[in-house]
Amino acid sequence: MTSSHLVLASSSPRRQALLSAAGVTFAVVASGADETRLEHEDAAAYAERVAQAKAREVSSRIPEALVLGADTVVEIDGTILLKPVNTDDARRMLRILSGATHTVITAFAVARGGRLIESTPISARVTFRELNESEVEAYLATGEPFDKAGSYGIQDAGGGFIIAVEGGRDTVMGLPVAAVLDALHRQGFDAA
Repeated sequence: MTSSHLVLASSSPRRQALLSAAGVTFAVVASGADETRLEHEDAAAYAERVAQAKAREVSSRIPEALVLGADTVVEIDGTILLKPVNTDDARRMLRILSGATHTVITAFAVARGGRLIESTPISARVTFRELNESEVEAYLATGEPFDKAGSYGIQDAGGGFIIAVEGGRDTVMGLPVAAVLDALHRQGFDAA
């Protein structure tokens, strides 16, 4: 692998789909970075720190590659919603988001040779309509909520809960593509 190769330090199918749709050639190497939130860490700082850790961890294993890490969190009224741990947790999150506006923060980081080159958190605001219990239960039954921050995917059936998005839909999906491509370009990476 040469320095012209990009490695995505994420096994997220959504991030892979977004990069592929943008015409980017890349390999996937899942990160083993610790994603535990630190006490009193706000959503943007948490997402950025984890994205950095993912990028550095994979970059230390593949130092010749340009490595992209990313992390997404949902924040509402000071509460951070991560991926649900079980059905009850997903149900709780969907009830919190029902009829409210929340912020989705996706941070990305670029590393090479085990060293961080740049990183930034990018946010979008998402408003849900009021959800009734049968809608929540039907959505839980699809299995979609269980690998997504905040327990929903804008690109899946959960997108039907959304009445407004301020910011990039790709940020909500898990990767702010235009900002990522700009960062990669600054590092001399040719996306094609």
